Amino acid sequence: MTGDRERPLYMISVAAELAGMHPQTLRVYETKGLVNPQRSAGNTRLYSQADIDQLELIAQLTAEGINLAGVLRILDLQKRLDEREKELLGAQRRTRKMQERLHEHEMREQITALVHVQRNAIQLFEG
Repeated sequence: MTGDRERPLYMISVAAELAGMHPQTLRVYETKGLVNPQRSAGNTRLYSQADIDQLELIAQLTAEGINLAGVLRILDLQKRLDEREKELLGAQRRTRKMQERLHEHEMREQITALVHVQRNAIQLFEG
């Protein structure tokens, strides 16, 4: 699903309309590093749904009185937070797998110990 959000679909005029902005504003935001549309083979800007969402966030933040430098900092912090969340989810998955492997190992040890006890009991009984 993330791939669909990242797929470049919209030319600048459509993206501007969807975001409620003028196309020149999108060009300015690109120059300032606030949005980074992909480019077609013919060098046409192509915006994804993720880009549109980011443009809407930029509009919301600037409407709240945050200047573009502040918006850029917020976007950078959000990106870093998203990266840490992905890392955390990966670590949690690895931890679960290790816990499952540990549990399986402990169960094998218990079964092996029970088998040894049973064998010893049989040997004592037969001997």
